[in-house]
Amino acid sequence: MTSYYTLFLFNETQLCNMIAWCYLREYIMKKYFVTLLLLTMGLASVCAGGKKEAMEESAQSDNILHVMNQAEVDSLDPQVTMSLAGFEVIANFTDGLKQLDKNGATVNALCKEEQVSDDGLVYTFTLRDDATWSNGTPVTAADFVYGWRRGVDPAIASEYSYMFSAIGHVKNAAQIIAGELPVEDLGIVALDTYTLQVTLEVPVPYFDGLLYFVTFYPVNQAFCESCGDTYATSADTLLSNGAFIMDNYEPAANRFSLVKNPQYYDASRISLDGLDYQILKDSQQALMSYQNGDLDLIILSGDQIDQVKEDPEYQSFGAGYLWYLCPNVSGSKEMANKNFRLAITNVLNRQSIVDDVTKDGSVPSYAMVPSGLSYDADGVDFTSSPDTYSAVCSDNIAKAQAYYKKAQAELGEDTMELKFLVDDTSLQQNIAVVIKEQLESAFPGLTVNLTVEPKKQRIADSFAGNFDLVMTGWGPDYADATTYLSMFTTGNSVNFGQWSNADYDALIDECMAGDLISKPAERLVALKKAEAIGMNEAVMMPLYQQSNAVMIKPNVTGVAFHPVALDRVFKDVVKQ
Repeated sequence: MTSYYTLFLFNETQLCNMIAWCYLREYIMKKYFVTLLLLTMGLASVCAGGKKEAMEESAQSDNILHVMNQAEVDSLDPQVTMSLAGFEVIANFTDGLKQLDKNGATVNALCKEEQVSDDGLVYTFTLRDDATWSNGTPVTAADFVYGWRRGVDPAIASEYSYMFSAIGHVKNAAQIIAGELPVEDLGIVALDTYTLQVTLEVPVPYFDGLLYFVTFYPVNQAFCESCGDTYATSADTLLSNGAFIMDNYEPAANRFSLVKNPQYYDASRISLDGLDYQILKDSQQALMSYQNGDLDLIILSGDQIDQVKEDPEYQSFGAGYLWYLCPNVSGSKEMANKNFRLAITNVLNRQSIVDDVTKDGSVPSYAMVPSGLSYDADGVDFTSSPDTYSAVCSDNIAKAQAYYKKAQAELGEDTMELKFLVDDTSLQQNIAVVIKEQLESAFPGLTVNLTVEPKKQRIADSFAGNFDLVMTGWGPDYADATTYLSMFTTGNSVNFGQWSNADYDALIDECMAGDLISKPAERLVALKKAEAIGMNEAVMMPLYQQSNAVMIKPNVTGVAFHPVALDRVFKDVVKQ
């Protein structure tokens, strides 16, 4: 098999020297004024050997956390964003009703008290009365009403609107999203300034666990409407009620920063003076930036992990993120063929992807729901065995070729071409090259054309169906198997391949809105049955369950890593 390493044919020494000099020059420029101050105070010399010591002293006194992200933020509008980067950054400057503690438990944020009716349908939240927006306006129940109405408003067309309907079952959400009722009919009202009441259509046992998700965050109506179409596109068109305030930002920025919010109700908890985000898609570039002191926290993959895995600053965390291939069942002649889909999922060598490409502790995935994340009523792992679907995830070339020959006969084609859509990060491109090699070497007459795009454009093309096969990922929005399984129901906006199966839909509906929602044992059986339908139809081809391999400077503590909803939380970070 041709190695993906053959993509990189540069003189490594020349390239590294060039990149290192660029970062050093940028670093010196950033520290210029601090260095002048040190000179005038006579605390250090910047001549010859004194320059390095002055930079190091300045860096040690820097109380800004310098953080790497692998992708640009798609949007800072809480009801519009649909990326991990967007979720994280918005959660830095906005609080919702709930938040995650350091152990991943759901605890109060802007909610002070909560009451739930005996039938589980009515939630009454009393809000804190000491929380304000960064313009001095109090955070009120009306802000949540407005934010949630935006989330279901067809004019906003939130891709996460289904969180209010199919997942959260907020009263009338489905009809509003469909344009059948006005947004004012949504089951959320402000009883008074600081009392919020939410009415559901069915009991939702995981409802509290939805409320730290950014789609459920509040929005100040007067400010949002004064910004119009520019809302959430710059620091001046954002309001904060959270730990930090956006200092500078522009759409698709490769670097932006936040500063501590002095008006935050929990300001005494926040030790950092701010956050500095840098977008780096290449793992080698990230490592060099970390080593030259420009970053405190980075994410690594591939060869760079081999370089640092014995370093005490290296750590690996389960991210709860499932990467998979999605076939365009409704828009691609080839992918509409079940035998062709089965050929692909049976030929994939998932173990080689994690062993030879990611190298970050990620594990192969062989099911629609990753292991260790979703549990039944007794706390048992929903996906306890990697062998459950060995019949369709066999890594068996002969078996895959038999399916491929059937597909060729049914399609009447000896040669086929596929448009394979992938993100432009170095890791995803390297994985895509390996998959392309696996498919083309096993299936004579097949050509796989890689289309590499920035994540925002890749997502847009996924929604538009501009692909035959797309590599995408999904992190759990809440701790239940339906956070994955519900994606593949008919009409779900993130069901990119637009597969549809009435039996599957009925099972998921019973588990999320029907009688089974209050019958855990029977619900588990139904969810397993639904997953079996999806896997046997090969409507998605699981690849791997992501781990985040990170480097963290030893003077940084308190970063909270979570597998659900918010990957990283920085509220308790201390930089010494």
